[in-house]
Amino acid sequence: MKTFTSWNGLTADDKGAAVAIGNFDGVHIGHQAVIDIARAEGARTGAPLGILTFEPHPREVFAPDAPPFRLMNAIAKEHRLEKLGVQRLYQIAFNRSLSGLTPEEFAKYVVVEGLGLRHVVVGQDFCFGKGRVGTAEDLQNFGTKFGFGVTLAQLIATGGREVSSTNIRTALSDGEPRIAAEMLGHWHRIDGPVEHGEKRGRGLGFPTANMSITGLHPPKFGVYAVLVDVLDGPYAGSYQGAASIGVRPMFGENRANLETFIFDFDGDIYGAELSVGLVEYLRPELTFDGLDQLTSQMAKDCDQARAILAAL
Repeated sequence: MKTFTSWNGLTADDKGAAVAIGNFDGVHIGHQAVIDIARAEGARTGAPLGILTFEPHPREVFAPDAPPFRLMNAIAKEHRLEKLGVQRLYQIAFNRSLSGLTPEEFAKYVVVEGLGLRHVVVGQDFCFGKGRVGTAEDLQNFGTKFGFGVTLAQLIATGGREVSSTNIRTALSDGEPRIAAEMLGHWHRIDGPVEHGEKRGRGLGFPTANMSITGLHPPKFGVYAVLVDVLDGPYAGSYQGAASIGVRPMFGENRANLETFIFDFDGDIYGAELSVGLVEYLRPELTFDGLDQLTSQMAKDCDQARAILAAL
């Protein structure tokens, strides 16, 4: 997959894709349906499959002080899109200049002149251009005017819920990762490097891989059964474990993070990239009377997690 951060200066080989347009936060099954339509158009016309998305997320530009909301960071999204067979990722820098383009200017300067797109696919609720005044139907009209194809994708529902990043956030906030997974089409994953922590877990017999959740929508604080992929280094592979998301109330005020105990594992993975998939919420964060009570509960958590994961 080739990644581009601007529509300026692309070669003819870099242009001419059939693309799905959107933010693709979470790359859920609705996003995947839009991508599949673009894939089919690409196969029909001989165009590479592309994604046109924006980084940072527009909400981070217009509401920088809002609570974290992203389901995945840019790197995790890029990895997920590559797994789906995307060949051209146009991850355009979103800034005030881009947001100031009118819908017609966006269609002319970005879609046609900048990227030379053959076909674009968007959801029926797609909005674009300054003030988000451009609609999906407007994009169809500009396609007719400027000579590119446009397909509007139907919204998708599962379990009686419309599939959306908002509803996935709600499920995660409620401690319902399986409901989130139904909409995502995969386990909700938190990706990032393993950071040095205070190593309390090692002293308790439960060494953990510590990861930041800064900038991400925080799932319900507590303990989870998880699937773990070590993405690089000598221990690369797939594992199972139990993880805690939260502020560790036993040890005072702390920045929220993710701590994962990997079952049957003994290795140094500091600095390695991990992907931790949330499978089932086990319990909330608790404060215990002492470390013995804490370690006893941690052992119970691991036994429960093993049983849940063995049934997958």
